[in-house]
Amino acid sequence: MMKAEVEKGRRDDWLDAAYNTLVQSGVESVKILPLAKSLQTSRTSFYWCFKDRDALLEALIERWKAKNTQGLVSQTERYADTIVEAMLNVFDCWLDDTLFDSEFEFAVRNWAMQSPKVALEVASADQVRLDALTQMFVRFDYSPHNANVRARTIYLTQIGYISMRTQETKEERMGRMADYIEIFTGQPYRRQDMARFASRHTPRLAEWMKAYDERKKEEECRAT
Repeated sequence: MMKAEVEKGRRDDWLDAAYNTLVQSGVESVKILPLAKSLQTSRTSFYWCFKDRDALLEALIERWKAKNTQGLVSQTERYADTIVEAMLNVFDCWLDDTLFDSEFEFAVRNWAMQSPKVALEVASADQVRLDALTQMFVRFDYSPHNANVRARTIYLTQIGYISMRTQETKEERMGRMADYIEIFTGQPYRRQDMARFASRHTPRLAEWMKAYDERKKEEECRAT
């Protein structure tokens, strides 16, 4: 095989192509020949990287676990002074696909409906993520039962967002984050917490904070 052809069909290239196909068209479309055509290489180069199609699919699952499960777990373990700050670290996942890829999540969950083996992987990942969220609350002195209920509420809400393909802009979702914080944690949030969170996700921070302040003022007026 020519060196140029091997380089054109590197393992990561095949995996990237398989990922794109999975997300766009589903697992049934992840096939060696179409992937080879998309990479403009031969099927032969595939076998330098993977034993067979099953090995490629297993690598996709490993990538999903490393991306989404580890991404979420890492955010639950980030340093935070308060449960509100810890919760906002988790919310970073829902707004930053470098931390948690919702399209990948949707595709794998659809795949799991066709494959008992993948369904077991998804169930295992769900438990790891729920355990991590539960432990995050326990660290801030919530009882184990209460921590688990809150963890489930947060996690199942997010999976619902993904499964239902909920369509909303980042700004719309961010506009609800302060209320989600209060509902999920039972704790009040501070303006500086929201400002720090918003600064990570919008270049229009001043605009966002102005809208936030206006909403707070309206709520206070209604309360009186």
